[in-house]
Amino acid sequence: MTARYARKGFTLIEILIVVIILGILAAIVIPQFSNASNDARKSSLASTAQSMRSQIALFRLQHNDCLPGVKVLVSSGGTFSNTEFWKSMTTQTDALNAAYVAGTSLTGPFGPYMQSTPVNPLAGGAAWQSTVTDGSTTRPPAAATGFVYDYNGGTGTGNFWGTDSTGTAILP
Repeated sequence: MTARYARKGFTLIEILIVVIILGILAAIVIPQFSNASNDARKSSLASTAQSMRSQIALFRLQHNDCLPGVKVLVSSGGTFSNTEFWKSMTTQTDALNAAYVAGTSLTGPFGPYMQSTPVNPLAGGAAWQSTVTDGSTTRPPAAATGFVYDYNGGTGTGNFWGTDSTGTAILP
């Protein structure tokens, strides 16, 4: 009588076939996830830019039609400063964009309009790049990366864009 052994486990060929099938499925699925994460970063950037536009518009309304970014009003010879822009957006100010001091005759307080300076997730974390000088309402200048703000000597639109690392605008 011949003894029959019950087969237990898988053969090497069966395991190799399963591994190959899993590899093919992974090759199909992984690019889908990388596209989804890039889309999420674009969406986050568009949301940040839209929020910034809203806060700039509120600042402009509360500060006698002046854009954030100057310590002294443009009509008095003030010039744009990145530091003053973020300071204007993240601290309390009066109607003339001076730091608000409680108990003084200054009118206000207004702001802060933001908790902190945003970071652009598509431009290597760049927080700021440049200001637009052509008063564009639909796009930032070519090749700018980070955030772009249409200040234009205080007479700009106040539009705010985010761009990716190639300078392509991510419009809200």
